[in-house]
Amino acid sequence: MSEAFYSHARLYDLMFPGRAPAVDFYRGTADRQGGSVLELGCGTGHLLIPIASDGHPCVGLDLSPDMLAEARRKAQDRGVEVEWVQGDMRSFDLGRTFDLVVIAANSLLHLHEAEDLVSCLRSARRHLAPGGRLALDVFNPSVSHLAAAAGQRHGRESLSFTDPHLGRVSVEVAERYDAPAQVTRGTWYLSTSSEPDVVVAPLELRSIFPQELPLLLALAGLRLLDRFGDWSGRPLADDSPLQLCLCEASGAPGG
Repeated sequence: MSEAFYSHARLYDLMFPGRAPAVDFYRGTADRQGGSVLELGCGTGHLLIPIASDGHPCVGLDLSPDMLAEARRKAQDRGVEVEWVQGDMRSFDLGRTFDLVVIAANSLLHLHEAEDLVSCLRSARRHLAPGGRLALDVFNPSVSHLAAAAGQRHGRESLSFTDPHLGRVSVEVAERYDAPAQVTRGTWYLSTSSEPDVVVAPLELRSIFPQELPLLLALAGLRLLDRFGDWSGRPLADDSPLQLCLCEASGAPGG
């Protein structure tokens, strides 16, 4: 589940600041759907806090206490009311339903086994109100990119950032693709000018291929309504960066 990667919540936010198209898409989806919103894998609240500021009752669930603590701090600073819950997205029961359930920013990919993926999607389905929708996004796997992940350590200049306490922080990543498991196993290295590898954290993400995703949804009792290839709503294509899905409950989920 890559818990150690998310134990540095403040640095995580500095490393991944640019999410405006995703936030705009999910805010628009919440406004069109109306009502309450549940986000699984909510992290530091970069998505849910703006949605809550639009007037939607919001609940955010995440496994990491560090990410939730940062989310609470940010929501309080902005005067936004959100209910934050520590829990496992594979199996949870909040005792209520929601008009929109969101699994954003590749959060689903922290689950590596098919059984865990289906369990998470079934849990999401159980929390859908009548007429509710599930919205999720995962990256669209590139076979050539996965094949190139051979374990060498490479710099990620686009992710480098400046921290008020540490100064300039550079980011390097070493990744290797485990094809049988469909999991990219990586290690992230954050260094400052005075201290190399001040943070070393593993991050392992599964790949879900386009033909596989509808099958997982169907096993969980969900029907795929729309699938887009980017935040502007273009159809999914070979070179699309992501799979952006809108779903509804179908029949009873399989056993």
